[in-house]
Amino acid sequence: MNAVALGNDARGEVAARAADFPILARPVHGRRLVYLDNGATTQKPQAVIEAEARFYQDSNANIHRGVHWLSQHSTDLYDRSREKVRAFLNAARVEEIVFTRGTTEAINLVAATWGRRNLKEGDEILLSGMEHHSNIVPWQMVAEQTGARIRVVPVTDNGELDMQAFASMLSDRTKFVGVCHVSNALGTVNPVADIIRQAHEVGAVVLVDGAQAVAHQIVDVQALGCDFYAFSGHKLYGPTGIGALYGRKEFLDAMPPWQGGGDMIHTVSFERATYAETPQKFEAGTPNIAGAIAMAEAIAYVQGIGLDVIAAHEAELVAYATSVLAEIPGLRFIGQAAERAGIVSFVMDGIHPHDLGTILDMEGVAIRAGHHCAMPLMTRFGLPGTARASFAIYNGKQDVDALAAGLRKARRLFGLEETA
Repeated sequence: MNAVALGNDARGEVAARAADFPILARPVHGRRLVYLDNGATTQKPQAVIEAEARFYQDSNANIHRGVHWLSQHSTDLYDRSREKVRAFLNAARVEEIVFTRGTTEAINLVAATWGRRNLKEGDEILLSGMEHHSNIVPWQMVAEQTGARIRVVPVTDNGELDMQAFASMLSDRTKFVGVCHVSNALGTVNPVADIIRQAHEVGAVVLVDGAQAVAHQIVDVQALGCDFYAFSGHKLYGPTGIGALYGRKEFLDAMPPWQGGGDMIHTVSFERATYAETPQKFEAGTPNIAGAIAMAEAIAYVQGIGLDVIAAHEAELVAYATSVLAEIPGLRFIGQAAERAGIVSFVMDGIHPHDLGTILDMEGVAIRAGHHCAMPLMTRFGLPGTARASFAIYNGKQDVDALAAGLRKARRLFGLEETA
């Protein structure tokens, strides 16, 4: 049997994976925890928890500025973590990897440096209609400051980007395109390679929000051809407060520093400062050293399983969940793109998503309910929000069954089962 199929063998493998994550052993409201909120943040395997703790226990020292052994050791661990991220994304050079607090900070960095320096009145910024607020608000701020105009690529009824509309919107005025690799609200996998190719044909720069992609599929920034790619460690089984920005070196070299302080300078006097080379010029102050090391451990963890294996497992779960949940009266899926990652979004007639989330929580099932920081997309579908179940390597068929049972209980509590 294929290792990722949801038969008995695979269920045993899923249970073994779940055993790597200590939090999954704790009960919630007296019930087994069924964690289906992985789009918000993934749980952390013991290996990642230990990697972060081990740094503070055995290696803690500030990096780059110390001549003593512990500082040099800490610097080596940090630099090796950057190389791990470079290889993970298949960036051409380690200098193309900037550590950030996460996807949000990475996008703000690009907007505040590349955007403010290069955009001007009359230029157009193209964003997809399914972007997270983190890839909307920074560009609104830049547009206000530069006079550039934001245009929005529409989303179809099944939750896909309207690629014909995208092609028609491109022009010599298009200077920047921002698009999520995978929609956090719908799970739609966007054709980013095609988007990048078309955008480059008109001379536009492209940033890809990879927050929802890197834990679910292999990402090769050279093959994609993107100019910037951002992701967060905490959605990749790593710690919070750490992430990375990939940027083509020629872009990063031409961008001004974002923040000033220690470690991003070459020389400082009261008259002027000269700056360090990329990527250090974007990493002012003491970084999240332990977070970078633990994120590298998380990368090693998923690579040990195989991102192709993870993608196939989650595709099986999405297919199973779609089949099982479709049998529940009054349930309607929001977004059924042909290519989806491990997310199922839905609404229930007569029950607000927040009420669904509360009832499911009492059953030990953790989902996300609300607008998912994608309010324009919710407006597009005429909804205040949706319920979202998002899957990870430790989820299995039994978790989907628990979700379905909780949804049926919600219908009974609202007196809806009899009218179905």
